[in-house]
Amino acid sequence: MEFNFLGRAFKGDKVIWCIFIALCIISLLEVFSATSTIAYRQHSHWAPILRHAAFLLIGFALVMFLQRVPSKYFSVLLLGIPLSAVLLVVTMFMGQDVNGAQRWLGIGAFTIQPSEFAKISAIGFVSFFLSKMKPDNEGWIFKTLIIGIGALCLLIAPENLSTACLLFGVCFMLMFIGQVSLRKLGLIAFVGLAAVAILLGSLTLLPDSFAKEYLPGRLATWKNRIERHSEEDKEMRNADGTIAYKITDDNYQVSHAKIAIANGGIIGLPGSGVERDFLPQAYSDFIFAIILEETGLLGGLFVLLLYVALMFRCGVLASKCEKKFPRYLILGSALILTIQALANMAVAVNLIPVTGQPLPLVSRGGTSTIITCAYFGIILACSSRLNDSDHEDVDESIANIDFEPYVKDTEEL
Repeated sequence: MEFNFLGRAFKGDKVIWCIFIALCIISLLEVFSATSTIAYRQHSHWAPILRHAAFLLIGFALVMFLQRVPSKYFSVLLLGIPLSAVLLVVTMFMGQDVNGAQRWLGIGAFTIQPSEFAKISAIGFVSFFLSKMKPDNEGWIFKTLIIGIGALCLLIAPENLSTACLLFGVCFMLMFIGQVSLRKLGLIAFVGLAAVAILLGSLTLLPDSFAKEYLPGRLATWKNRIERHSEEDKEMRNADGTIAYKITDDNYQVSHAKIAIANGGIIGLPGSGVERDFLPQAYSDFIFAIILEETGLLGGLFVLLLYVALMFRCGVLASKCEKKFPRYLILGSALILTIQALANMAVAVNLIPVTGQPLPLVSRGGTSTIITCAYFGIILACSSRLNDSDHEDVDESIANIDFEPYVKDTEEL
């Protein structure tokens, strides 16, 4: 009886549920440990973790709701494209500046991050149009996708280049999976990589004095991060020939992340980590370093395997989907979560420059936590269609609109 109740309450794939619950538990434990500096400033031991737990609870409620929604209704994400674009434009002029980046928009007593809404809307947008693609309308759909995603990424890039690159890369992979012409994708890849290479190359060649005086704030930040990362491998020595390493303002975060990883060793220091008191973003951008310090290499490997398992399981679920729209929704959601997680981990171990990407569902956050839960809800909703007879024959509604008349009219014009 109890098993039947749980089966009715928790729809969708049980492996995805296990991964979701495991990440939530890890998040509560690590954020509780990593927010010691916030607790000190607020003179409250419990306030930071209660705030995070509240967002996780809201996210859990959202997952419970979304898992019961037939996948046809997720085509409403199309409406998020113009809404996200408007919010991103407003944020450029009226956004709140936090740590030198104007990414947050204040609405009453709350702050939201419009780029998070843009990401999930873009996944729905690409999935919808790929599900409608046929040989005779591929050109029109490809142009629509590139214009829509390109415009969103251009609006995100000035304040959050890493998110813009992440979003465009995931959408590009979805188009590849959706069998968009390799010639078209190759051209876009060449143009995109060339543009990024020219931008980053130009930044590294500019003199520091010119950058400080004439470059906008975020461009100067990108330049500094690239230079700091490239200089990390340069070996410095004292007068007696011994290796010297100095912690400065420029390498402060990366240096303490390295110390945290070294302290953790194989099995970690459960509850005894100290670098959480030194890392400015220990509960967000560098939470993986705290995980490695407190749970060691074994704990870090376990967290990594959770995201790998998520991607693998979603690939299996997508392969069983007969309809294209839910298939692309599953793959898109899994790709953006997994790649973002890998980017966060790569920053923590100093493989790439600091990006500002949180660890999905684990890092402390508001908008990012709720949107991450929405991805899990979408995956569970689409996976429930595989085994739930009530959803098998549901028409795709908006996702089955016939675009052929519109395409023909466009071609005649």
